[in-house]
Amino acid sequence: MIAALGLGVLIGILLGLLGGGGSILAVPALVYGVGVPIAAAIPMSLVVVGVSAAAALIPRLRAGQIRWRIAAIFGVTGAGAAFAGAAVNRLLDPRLVLAGFALLMIAAGIRMLTGTDTIGGDCALPEGGVNWRGCLPKSIAAGLAVGFLTGLFGVGGGFLIVPAFVLLLGLPMGTAVATSLAVIVINSGAGFAAHLGEAHLDLGLTLAFAGAAIVGSLLAGRVARRVPTSRLQHWFAYLVFVVAAFVLIQVVVGGPG
Repeated sequence: MIAALGLGVLIGILLGLLGGGGSILAVPALVYGVGVPIAAAIPMSLVVVGVSAAAALIPRLRAGQIRWRIAAIFGVTGAGAAFAGAAVNRLLDPRLVLAGFALLMIAAGIRMLTGTDTIGGDCALPEGGVNWRGCLPKSIAAGLAVGFLTGLFGVGGGFLIVPAFVLLLGLPMGTAVATSLAVIVINSGAGFAAHLGEAHLDLGLTLAFAGAAIVGSLLAGRVARRVPTSRLQHWFAYLVFVVAAFVLIQVVVGGPG
């Protein structure tokens, strides 16, 4: 139980601070850190990530950082595209998929470190609004691409959504993180619904894990507002590099995918 509380706080902090990290770490944390069987870890992680992402939204609501329409577009278009990505995934060697995922993360991390001058594109107007004439087609295209990649690589969340928001749509990092959390809530709810019939949750463990994640996400959400956007962007890139390195090591040593 202590391990569940500690890991839950860590996942909540990653979600609240960076808008990502929780979804890609929740299943390994539950399986290897807490000892939950993989069949139960997947739906449990969706509950934990979904509720902690929702909690992380609370400090950002009054700040007006969330672009709800963009989040809805990503949620709807990405859901359909994810099925196509999952179909392609079943045709490929798992190690090839993992290697491709790691390379994608490295490319995104490099762009996050070197592409700060691209912020403020079609979607983000100087006065804080959204230019829908330029943003709508980009949002649909990016939502389809991210949804397909999410289904293809079996992971997603903020690791794909935040770079897409920043690099493709030109949203500021703070807005990208906040909007990513909204998308994660939508995706987690849809994913849990898909696993609902096969979900066998340990209610006490799930509540403890989720409660700790909520605490971490709320604390991190308050801290994130005081951290410069460029620093958040760099932290996110470094976290992406760490996870990409771990994935590549698993590919080389032939570990589980």
